[in-house]
Amino acid sequence: MNLSDILSYKIYDITVQDISIAIIIFLFALTLSNIISKIILNILKRITSKTKTTLDDELLTTIEVPLKFSIILVGFYISKEWLGLSRIDNFLNNLIQSVATFLLFWLIYRLIDKFAYLFNKFYAKFGKKLSSDIENFSVKTLKILTVIVGAMSILQGWGINVSAFLASLGLVGMAFALAAKDTAANLFGSLVIFTDRPFKVGDWIQTPDVEGTVESIGIRSTRVRAFTQALISVPNAVIANSPITNWSQMGKRRIKTRLGLTYGTSKDQMQNILKDLRDMLQKHPDIHDDTIMIRFDEFADSSLSIFCYFFTKTTVWVRFLEVREDINFKVMEIVEKNGSSFAFPSQSIYVESLPKQTMG
Repeated sequence: MNLSDILSYKIYDITVQDISIAIIIFLFALTLSNIISKIILNILKRITSKTKTTLDDELLTTIEVPLKFSIILVGFYISKEWLGLSRIDNFLNNLIQSVATFLLFWLIYRLIDKFAYLFNKFYAKFGKKLSSDIENFSVKTLKILTVIVGAMSILQGWGINVSAFLASLGLVGMAFALAAKDTAANLFGSLVIFTDRPFKVGDWIQTPDVEGTVESIGIRSTRVRAFTQALISVPNAVIANSPITNWSQMGKRRIKTRLGLTYGTSKDQMQNILKDLRDMLQKHPDIHDDTIMIRFDEFADSSLSIFCYFFTKTTVWVRFLEVREDINFKVMEIVEKNGSSFAFPSQSIYVESLPKQTMG
């Protein structure tokens, strides 16, 4: 048997010659994909590495693997066409179309992952800074949509009526929606937090349910580290519908208190004490000098009451306590220097006369 007979020998109505040519075409596609990935793309990478932007570098890295598989797929398609497999041609065409669709959406998926930072640049044009939480949320949402649309496209290519399939899931979807209503509420709560941004990671917040420092903001819940160091997970639906006090956004911190002096304090002593208190607060480096109210405003039951209202420049709790302690010591010095003292709750009983004692 000579070479001509071997090449003309048929296997399932396909000659060995056609099979050999198909294999050569496929191997050529494999070789070409390696050449492109190892030689041409490497040359392009060296060129893009010299540019000022990293956008082209990221783009080449993203398309490298899908491009390699695309060339192999083209080689497989040409080999299939050369063989003329009429019996399974529809199946192979659907298979090739499905793989091509998969490669396309895989490329989109990789592009979303690589260029997520562009969300921040887009929002920066509007003068807004995008938080990492909403950036991650947007990226995950786009990825999920890409997977869903890609899967639907592949199913549609196989002749599956996706619309009818989705309609058949209507009742199941309703049941699932009822079961997952809390999850949906938390999802919308997270959207409110991401858009309104009442707080961010690291802020000290207080709600009717929790108080502490925000450690993370997730899709379902927000984690708050309480001052007892306990980690509290609050559902976003709850925290989004609660009044939130963000203490970290304070520009200053209030001190409101009363001083009670004894009734033995004279008018001159009181005036001097008030003047010294105002001077001390106005000169104090940690006190805002725009709102300082020190007034002798009432005669209390057991003291002469002085109303004190002012603000510290710091909002940090530990530093605030240090400033308040320093103010208290200075108040004590002023009161002692002017010869007065602090009053404490007391009552005086006056007896007009005592009953006369009768001698037995």
